[in-house]
Amino acid sequence: MPVPQLLSTVARQETAGGVTYHIEGELVPVLSVELGAAPVFFEHHILLWKDPGVEIGLKALSGSFKRVLAGMPIFLTEARGPGRIAFSRDGAGHVFAVHLKQGETIEVREHQFLAATDNVDYTFNRVKGISNMLFGGTGFFIDSFTSRQGEGIVWLHGYGNVFEVTLAHGESIDIEPGGWLHKDPSVRMETIIQRVTAGFLAGSGQLFWNRFTGPGRVGLQSMYLHFPSKE
Repeated sequence: MPVPQLLSTVARQETAGGVTYHIEGELVPVLSVELGAAPVFFEHHILLWKDPGVEIGLKALSGSFKRVLAGMPIFLTEARGPGRIAFSRDGAGHVFAVHLKQGETIEVREHQFLAATDNVDYTFNRVKGISNMLFGGTGFFIDSFTSRQGEGIVWLHGYGNVFEVTLAHGESIDIEPGGWLHKDPSVRMETIIQRVTAGFLAGSGQLFWNRFTGPGRVGLQSMYLHFPSKE
């Protein structure tokens, strides 16, 4: 199996999806975006600074009824240029971009989305039946981002550093449930429960893994935070 590779922690003058962006900073990195005609959308609490000319508004999301039932947001915040805007999540970690060709999709664990270009569709699915000891519940949400027209960009935040592994068809990797960050839709995920015995007359316990089987990419983060489950 290929060894996970550390993604770059810095980006300067990267242009795609109608915007130019920069990622800098070591402990709590900052994403700054130069807006032209293409807007970006984001979670409002991660906005750090902006040029006065950048307009901020609300972006309605599709599937409102489904979102209300799931306790997910109906609106996100949208920024329109021209001008510059910057984002940062309140936590040590690693900010990076996922470039999507037209029609491509990336699946992301909840709470790790930072921002995206306006031509990217955002939806979600609840994953049931996969034990995740992080959340202590019966399932969790996976965000899904698809570029509907031309090249789109999704910016993500991982805790600690972010690594990526590309699995061939049939190749697998077992990841601690809090350690995975994103995956291609072609990658299958299942739960593996491993019984651990300490020896004769000693107790036993269980280890839980999320097993990912290729083909496709899987992102890993080197630290994670506990989030409440959505029952």
